Amino acid sequence: MKTTRLAAHVLVAFVMAAGLARVQAQGDPKPVSPVDQDPRVVMAMDVARTWLEAQRAYDQIPGVSAAVVYDQQLLWSGGFGYADVARRAPADQATIYSICSISKLFTSIAVMQLRDGGKLRLDDPLGRHLPWFRIKQPAEKAGDITIEGLLTHASGLPRESDYPYWTDPYSFPTREQIIERLEGQETLYPPETYYQYSNLGLTLAGEVVAAASDQTYADYVERNILQPLRLSSTAPRMPEQERGKRLAVGYSALTRSGTRTPLPFFTAGGITPAAGFSSTADDLARFESWQFRLLAAGAAGSEVLKAPTLREMHRIHFVDPGFETMYGLGFSVWRSDNKTFVGHGGSCPGYRTHVLLRPEEKIGTVFLSNALGVNPQQFAQRLYDIVAPAILEAVKDPGKGKAPDPELRKYVGSYNSSLAGEIAVVLWKDSLAMLSLPTTDPVRALSPLKKTGEHTFSRVRKGDETLGESIVFEMGKDGRPTRFTWNSNYYPRLPDAR
Repeated sequence: MKTTRLAAHVLVAFVMAAGLARVQAQGDPKPVSPVDQDPRVVMAMDVARTWLEAQRAYDQIPGVSAAVVYDQQLLWSGGFGYADVARRAPADQATIYSICSISKLFTSIAVMQLRDGGKLRLDDPLGRHLPWFRIKQPAEKAGDITIEGLLTHASGLPRESDYPYWTDPYSFPTREQIIERLEGQETLYPPETYYQYSNLGLTLAGEVVAAASDQTYADYVERNILQPLRLSSTAPRMPEQERGKRLAVGYSALTRSGTRTPLPFFTAGGITPAAGFSSTADDLARFESWQFRLLAAGAAGSEVLKAPTLREMHRIHFVDPGFETMYGLGFSVWRSDNKTFVGHGGSCPGYRTHVLLRPEEKIGTVFLSNALGVNPQQFAQRLYDIVAPAILEAVKDPGKGKAPDPELRKYVGSYNSSLAGEIAVVLWKDSLAMLSLPTTDPVRALSPLKKTGEHTFSRVRKGDETLGESIVFEMGKDGRPTRFTWNSNYYPRLPDAR
């Protein structure tokens, strides 16, 4: 169901309660806290949705789905735009996307389960589990390629198997074809020398899972990870039976003429352990909540994986000599605003996706899109940037959040800017704020306002809270603004329906 932007804030409590009910209904053990009901969080989530909806439209992304998690609470999940433009099928929290390289996290968890079960060691040479593994190593005394090297992308292996599967029509090799070509390939560097992202490496990690468990890779992951975590819409395959239903159609990058074209359906074949999974915003939110729950359990935690093992996976295990790339065991690790995050992104034909976790704060975000040429990590990071401060305030000072004056709601909406797209007026803290759209940095683009008279506000300067110029709303007969005046210029109100 599509709602107007103005109506969205009215439905916030309902949407959040529904999301929370989904989490509770499936048996999460932690009691519910009031974080989702805190006015600071409610307003931040509304700003996040306002920004995400607008940015999707300005970037001409057919559809996006997203989620925000705090610990065991699904604060929000939903979607904007279309999963299938031709059918006008809306994107939502249950839309299925290819999650591409996020698949590597499930493969890495499977490896670590088997490590903990005594079936393998991280320093095992790859040939110990895969007797058919033979690849040329030009460097003298190169040393063994180990399982840990696969998970940290420090194995020295080439990025891909020797097939052009990232080229239209996206024909992926079978497992047998990958093995057949392996002897003709060669490593790029000696092991443990440089970071080299490798789909081939994680494909081989999936082969180790199959060999060490004595079952197919897909069977192992489904029985030991997906089913125990109740990830019912996640699978180590693209669900062909959902074409024309829940599965989003993938689209190309924008051409210079501003168009996107639908891309053909694909299956990842032999590289499934590296890039073949599909999932939804709701399932990936549950995947994040599981990690927070497991870490909180401490040394005794053992739900699907041992808690110390997950913490080990989140920890940096390899740093490229240039100190620009850091990797845990399967997890990418990065810094933003002096904080450390873990997660992974994905890029497959027609899809760009990302999961972000800040374990210390138990905050996670999910972003899924059905188009190329999109920066999914930036979207996931910006969702965090908007909502995290409000969540942390609500956790630190529960019950201290104050809802803004209901009279302010009449000003909320989008207003046309002749020079810069539009300006969304949103509820923010105890007043209003202007959000210039489009923007890749919504927190910086927010300009807080303070009420200084009848239908009159002043911009609050950042840093010292000095009041700047006035913004005056002109009201219509229905009691709602028709436009506002700012710096002697007019900003007409846009229709609420999108």
